Amino acid sequence: MEDIKNIIESLLFVTEEPLTVDRLKKILTLADTKEIRKALNDISTEYEERKGGFYLCQVAGGYQVRTRPEYASWVKRLIQPKPLRLSKAALETLAIIAYKQPIIRSDIEHIRGVDCGGVLKVLLERNFIRVLGRKEIPGRPLIYGTTRRFLEVFDLKTLKDLPTPKEIEALGNSPLEEAAGMPQGNSDNSESEKSKNA
Repeated sequence: MEDIKNIIESLLFVTEEPLTVDRLKKILTLADTKEIRKALNDISTEYEERKGGFYLCQVAGGYQVRTRPEYASWVKRLIQPKPLRLSKAALETLAIIAYKQPIIRSDIEHIRGVDCGGVLKVLLERNFIRVLGRKEIPGRPLIYGTTRRFLEVFDLKTLKDLPTPKEIEALGNSPLEEAAGMPQGNSDNSESEKSKNA
């Protein structure tokens, strides 16, 4: 397909969420998977060689153009994003779901030792978790898992990129704070440095 690289670059530029190869294939009906992957690789290589203000990031199972972290302070001055804050309880609950999914509410509450209904509601509203279905036990409780937005915000390609408990322990900080990328002693978390060049 002629101009496939430029077409993909245009699509990456205007999208607000990572584009998967499958989604690109549906849009570019005449292109095959191999062509799309080659074009994505070429775009990424060009951006890296250029060392400009943005790069092609592989995140949440797809690809997204992002500004380079070293220029985050300048981008913040322009767009002044409202930081996304999560309470310590929300971060603890999110970490439990991320590592133990699929999981039901009673199991989360057993691990945390407190009711987590309100926290689950907040995480659902912010699209960090989703309902996967119902467990076939008495009461048929909801089953929870993380979303693609969770991967995107925490800059993970897949759930396999979550740090292992041993890696967290080796850092010497609180496991929940490290898993959330927070400095020690801070109970709030800002959304990861994800700024789009629009």
